Amino acid sequence: MKYPSLIEFIDRLELEGELLRIKQPVSPILEIAEITDRVSKQPGGGKALLFENVEGSSMPVLINAFGSTKRMNLALGVHNIEDIAKRIESYIKIPPPTTLLEKAKLLPMLLQAAQFPAKLVQTAHPPCQEVVHLNDDIDLGMIPILQCWPHDAGRFITFPIVINRSVDKKIRNVGLYRMQVYDKKTTGMHWHIHKDGAHFFHEYRKQNKVMEVAVALGADPASCYSASAPLPYGIDEFLLAGFIRKASVPLVKCKTVDLEVPANAEIVLEGYIDPSEMRLEGPFGDHTGYYSQDGDYPVFHITAITHRKNPVYLTTIVGKPPQEDFYLGRATERIFLPLIRTQLPEVVDMDMPVEGIFHNCVIVSLDKRYPMQSRRLMSALWGLGQMSFVKTIVTVDSKVNVHDYEEVAKLLLNKVDFETDLFFSEGVLDVLNHGSDQMLHGSKLGIDLTSKIEGEPGYKKEASTSTDNSRCPSPEKIMTVFEEVQACKVLQLQARRSVLLVALNKTAPHQGKQFIQSFLDHSAFSAIEIVIALEGHVDIENISTVMWKFFNNLDPKRDFYFEAGRLGIDVTQKFPEEGYQQNWPDEIEMTSEIKTQVDKRWSDLFKE
Repeated sequence: MKYPSLIEFIDRLELEGELLRIKQPVSPILEIAEITDRVSKQPGGGKALLFENVEGSSMPVLINAFGSTKRMNLALGVHNIEDIAKRIESYIKIPPPTTLLEKAKLLPMLLQAAQFPAKLVQTAHPPCQEVVHLNDDIDLGMIPILQCWPHDAGRFITFPIVINRSVDKKIRNVGLYRMQVYDKKTTGMHWHIHKDGAHFFHEYRKQNKVMEVAVALGADPASCYSASAPLPYGIDEFLLAGFIRKASVPLVKCKTVDLEVPANAEIVLEGYIDPSEMRLEGPFGDHTGYYSQDGDYPVFHITAITHRKNPVYLTTIVGKPPQEDFYLGRATERIFLPLIRTQLPEVVDMDMPVEGIFHNCVIVSLDKRYPMQSRRLMSALWGLGQMSFVKTIVTVDSKVNVHDYEEVAKLLLNKVDFETDLFFSEGVLDVLNHGSDQMLHGSKLGIDLTSKIEGEPGYKKEASTSTDNSRCPSPEKIMTVFEEVQACKVLQLQARRSVLLVALNKTAPHQGKQFIQSFLDHSAFSAIEIVIALEGHVDIENISTVMWKFFNNLDPKRDFYFEAGRLGIDVTQKFPEEGYQQNWPDEIEMTSEIKTQVDKRWSDLFKE
C-alpha cells in the first residue's frame, strides 16, 4: 500500500490499533520526550503517539510512528521488510537479454522502474502550500518543536527532510540533519562531516555562493524513511521512495527558493544558508545515549513557512536505546543487504544489535571459501560507505544465525582464540564516537569466529580445556580484595570461557588498567578468563545496558589487555592523563522533576 501523505498513514495506524491519541495537555519541553521514551522502551516498541493538545501550539505532534517492526512494515507498504530487499535483488540480478523474447520479458520490469523518479506536478494549491507565511509572519514558534533532554541547547527539529542541490544544480540531496531553533526565523543545520549535505555545503563555500535549502516536516512514510537511508552519492532519495511506494513522489516548486518539495508534506520551511556564517550548535542528547558536543555549524535562514490547513508535526526523539530510530535502522540493514552483496557476494546475512547503535557493532555471516577471507571481508566493509564507521565487526560461518545473540555469544566464548581470531585496525569513526582518544578516528576490532581452514593461523589448533565455572570466585571475595569494586557478576552462559563483569568506582587516571592487571595477577581469581571493567554506576544485572556501555566506551587497541591466555577489557571513562583528548560526554538522563510529573499523570494520559 502507498500512502499519499502522512494523514493516510495515521489513519492506517489507528485502524491497526497502533496509535494512541493523547488528549491531555502536554508540554513540548521535556514532557513529551519522557512519555515517548517510556513508551518506546515497552516490549516491541510500544505504540505510535499522537499528542493532540500541545501547549503553545494548535498543531498535534506525531511521534514513535516508525517505532516497531509492524509499523515499519506498514509505513513501507509490505508484510515484511525483506520483501523490499527481494525486489532490489531481482533488479540487481537481471541478466542482459540476448533474444527478442528475453527483451520482451524484461520490458514490464523496465517500465515499472521508469515510474519511480519523482515527478514535478503543476497545481495551483498543493496541500503543502494551503497556508503560506512570509516576511514578518514567519515564526517557528507556531510549530510544537520539542526540547528532548535537560541539557539540550534548546528546541530541536529532529525529523526534518532536508533538501538541497549541488552547486551546479545537477544533483539533489535529501537527508536528515537535526536543526536547533535559534529564534523564530533561524536554525542550525547539523550535517556531519561525512554527509552529502556537508559535501555540497563545502562546494558552495569554495565558490562563496549562498545555498538554497528546503525542509519538509512530515511527508509520506516512504519519503520520511528514504531521507534517512545511506544511499550512494548522487542517488536521489526520492527515487528510493518511489521504488518503495511503487509510485513516483509528487513534488512542487517552493515559493521562495528554486527547489522542489513533496507536494503532500505537512509543513515546509524554505530558506538559505550563507556559507560564511557559522554558529555554535548543541549540545544535543543523541542516539548514542550521550550528549553530542557543541560545535560551529551553518545557519539556516527561513524565507517562508508553508503548511496544510491542519498540519501534523512529525518528530522523533533519540537517546539510550531502544528508541524509534532502531526500527528505521533495522529497515536499512535489511533493505541494503542486497546492495552490499553486489560488492561482497560472500556475505550471507548481517545484524546490527540495538546496543551497538548502528555504527559500533555489526555481526556478519559469510560463505567462506579461502584462507583469511574473513579479514578481507572486514577490511572491505571498513572501506564501504557508512560501514566505514563501524567499530567492531564479528564474522561467523554461514550456518550461524546472526540475529541470535546468545548463539553468537556462546560461539565467541567457546571458540575465540586471542592469538589468531582478533584483528585490530585503525580508521575513521563516526563523529559521535567518544570512546577513542581523538575525534573522528581510532582503533577498530574484528573478531573472526568462522571455522578455520587449511592455510589459516589456528588451523587444527587444539582448543584449551574447558573452564570449571564452579571454581569461579564469589562476588563477595572479589569485593573484599578490591574495595573499589561496586558490584560484580560472573556471566552464566555455560561456555568454555568465563566472563566477569565489574562495576568499578574509578576516581583516578589509569585505575581501570591497574585493576585489570592486579586482578589477572591474583592467583585466587585464575578461573576467570575474561574480566570487563565498567563504570561504577552501570547496572551489571542488565546485560543490554552493559553491552551498550561496552560498545560506546571501547577503543579496542587501547582497552584490551592480554596476559597468559586471559583478557581484561577496560571500558571505564578515560581521563586526559590517560591520553584522552576529547570531552567525555554526559549520559542522557531526564530530570527527577519531569519523571515525577509524568508518574503522576501516567494513567490519565492514556484514558479514552
